[in-house]
Amino acid sequence: MSNYALRLPESLMKAARRLAKKEKTSMNQLFAIAIAEKVSAIETEKYFKDRGRKADLKAYRRVLAKIPAHKPLPGDELPRRAD
Repeated sequence: MSNYALRLPESLMKAARRLAKKEKTSMNQLFAIAIAEKVSAIETEKYFKDRGRKADLKAYRRVLAKIPAHKPLPGDELPRRAD
């Protein structure tokens, strides 16, 4: 385990205390979870960007072309654009 002195604005610290109390967890655990979630989000974004660079767009379009054209199921429609 490592230690790190953290300086936070008072408003953020108060919000963190409220959340930790509500979640019945320690501040340490709350901060560890929050940092883990942020690291995971950034690494996931990087993973998909890296995978996307390896994509074969022509093969992707060939696969999509095999799918019959149907109207979307109710609730799956795209929202109308306000042009």
